[in-house]
Amino acid sequence: MNITDEDALKYHEGGKLSTNITKSCEDQRDLSLAYTPGVAVPCLAIAKEKQLAYKYTTKANTVAVISNGTAVLGLGNLGAIASKPVMEGKVVLFKKFAKLDGVDIEIDETDPQKIVDICKAIAPTFGGINLEDIKSPECFFIEQELQKAVDIPVMHDDQHGTAIITAAGLLNACELANKSLDTIKVVISGSGAAAMSCAGMYQSLGVNHIIMTDSKGVLNSRRTDINEYKQKFAVDASCETLADAMVDADMFLGLSVAKIVTKDMVKSMAKNPIIFALSNPTPEILPQEIKEVRDDAIIATGRSDFPNQINNVLGFPFIFRGALDVQATKITENMKLEACRALAKLAKQPVPQYIKDIYGDQNLCYGKNYIIPAPFEKENLVHISGAVALAAFEDGVSGLSSFDVDKYKEDLRKLL
Repeated sequence: MNITDEDALKYHEGGKLSTNITKSCEDQRDLSLAYTPGVAVPCLAIAKEKQLAYKYTTKANTVAVISNGTAVLGLGNLGAIASKPVMEGKVVLFKKFAKLDGVDIEIDETDPQKIVDICKAIAPTFGGINLEDIKSPECFFIEQELQKAVDIPVMHDDQHGTAIITAAGLLNACELANKSLDTIKVVISGSGAAAMSCAGMYQSLGVNHIIMTDSKGVLNSRRTDINEYKQKFAVDASCETLADAMVDADMFLGLSVAKIVTKDMVKSMAKNPIIFALSNPTPEILPQEIKEVRDDAIIATGRSDFPNQINNVLGFPFIFRGALDVQATKITENMKLEACRALAKLAKQPVPQYIKDIYGDQNLCYGKNYIIPAPFEKENLVHISGAVALAAFEDGVSGLSSFDVDKYKEDLRKLL
């Protein structure tokens, strides 16, 4: 697949979004209902009981996609306005995959507390807030403090989306490689927001041995130059470099820079290695380079032109769909874990014919080259959103008094 700069600019010309009216507005009666005097009735109802906003407004189906542009994709600090094409794209994906409406909001502000205050002030409009492309470590503070301040779910997708998708892939890769989560050695190249969230989720799944590296080497307890967030993942290890850490590693997770992993490092890994090289557009090591030295590896990248693409679109649309549909006040760790497990389980189901046709592979099935579902798998909506909604209700963060997950899944299928 070859996309030129001209192709990209032409696609984005004029923006990618518009607003649609969902009710009739064709005559005097419609106008009276849509605006004054009819609009006063739901206003007064919501003033008495604010939860009615989920019934009488678009709140129940709208997500704010918010960024300050300090960590745009792999491009760095481009600023708020330059992040707008990405945020518009995120809104497109919300609509395409989960039938959710999104509003992109680019904030020209770098002070973390001011960003929290701004988001808090506009939160009543939305059913959820998707934070995006905000640099580390500020993103940790913003997400944590904002969630404390509002009664709608907040998620920084760069952190948790990557964690959920890679964790689902890890569950299935370990099964295929006959490895146990509690005994594997995981090496993570990179120590940003996504890396820390991945490490935390792996620990929740039972992984005990994680070595994380940054540009200066292994995060070990002897170092004095690492911040409070990195300190959580510092280990008492003798290894100093990424190459040292890779020896006998069962899994490599790359969330760093291109071409940082060598063939010799791959050779040094344990039997049936799991290698998720997610740097984009160029991975830490290319799949063909891995295959030149290992025929037993399970490989994933962040690219769509290789098998097992780790794509956040497998997570955030369906997580927010489930959360908003039960009027969740937050996204709990259990909701994220259930999304992960649902995704892993769905990959084991027979691959639909339309997916085989899309990818031009009539033999596509669960295995080394298919450890997570494809983004266009329609059942993602049903299974992931269903799992998230049920977990929210069971965790007591739902605004509903009762919830029938089977009925909910039926309703989701109607959306398809």
